[in-house]
Amino acid sequence: MNCPHAEAARNAGVIAIDPMVQDLDGETVRLRDAGVLARIDLLGVPAWTVTRHAEARQLLVEPRLVKDIDAWGLWQSGVVTRAWPLIGMIDAGRSMFTVDGAEHRRLRTKTSQALTPRRLEAIRPDIEKFTDELLDALDAARGEDGIVDLKAVFAQPLPMKVVGMLMGVDESQHAMLTRQYKAFFSMLTPQDERLALLAELDVFYTDLVREKTARPTDDLTSALIFAEEGGEPLTEEEVVGNLKAMVAAGHETTIGLVLNAVRALLAHPDQLRLVLDGEVGWDAVVEETLRWDTPTTHLLMRFATEDIAVGEEVIRKGEGVVISYRAIGRDFEQHGPDADAFDITRPSRNRHMTFGHGPHICPGAALSRVEAGIALPALFARFPGLRLAVPDEEITKLPVMTQNDMAAFPVLLG
Repeated sequence: MNCPHAEAARNAGVIAIDPMVQDLDGETVRLRDAGVLARIDLLGVPAWTVTRHAEARQLLVEPRLVKDIDAWGLWQSGVVTRAWPLIGMIDAGRSMFTVDGAEHRRLRTKTSQALTPRRLEAIRPDIEKFTDELLDALDAARGEDGIVDLKAVFAQPLPMKVVGMLMGVDESQHAMLTRQYKAFFSMLTPQDERLALLAELDVFYTDLVREKTARPTDDLTSALIFAEEGGEPLTEEEVVGNLKAMVAAGHETTIGLVLNAVRALLAHPDQLRLVLDGEVGWDAVVEETLRWDTPTTHLLMRFATEDIAVGEEVIRKGEGVVISYRAIGRDFEQHGPDADAFDITRPSRNRHMTFGHGPHICPGAALSRVEAGIALPALFARFPGLRLAVPDEEITKLPVMTQNDMAAFPVLLG
């Protein structure tokens, strides 16, 4: 789209976030080096991003930064419209991801009731079963050259199976949902097609909610519909909004976490040996991966309802703020001068904010950790000789501006 602010922003030294994700490491360094707050360009739209742990922690609980798109000056003025390719990640219908304050607490409470630690522990055997089945599929999928795509056969279907089971989505719909979300996030998808995808997802989840309203079962969708505590029951629109966003976040984050962990361990065989020998736990691998190579790169977006001073900069009323979790995870002040290094023995590995902080902290964080904590040791136990089938530098990222996702991850199982 044509944004009149874009050229001026570029002239002012704004960092353009690359929609093709061709140099994520370089972009992370440039953002971090730009200071606590960096001016960025998102496909022609100017915004701020926060790159430091301490300041991000403050801003994530700042009541003057809200999720309501109507507080965004560029939206109010009509400079940003539905034609902007990233609009569907901000203006995505009413859900706990798009409201604040008392209404956010009401919508989130309903979800928390349905996604309890007890429920997660109860589904652990199912996750282990899915993992074993996909490891069998991985073995069977080897080509004549012995190569198999770890993403397509294992890391991608596992979280979709888990979140599908939780939501009560029939397995026959999993492949369709995977395709829909992949196309939605891809910067190669024309905007008219992306908006059509959103409409199709709304229809799918509305039909699901109506089916579960008529015939409830033991799943998260039914629990959201009939949750009694925490204020007024959720409307159909609110249940649909929560489901649409939770399925997206619930599987995309875990795909990145699992693949990034495997990639990091294969690139650091000494650390892999520490884990396989039992000297360091798999939980350390999960947390250091979350810090060092975050599944979410840039989280869109919050808007200032008043001027907010951050260090020497001021976020003006109506301006948008992005949270750049990958730069935050590499903050020298938080993690030391070697923050760019992957180190599962790092003392600060657990002191990251990759799943957020404050009221909007990711509700599926515990689920993602459980899945990765089951999938990773099972994978290396079954295939201890696992290795990349191509040089690491040939692994390419998908053209997604918010998720740290690979196009494919070809491996030899050994």
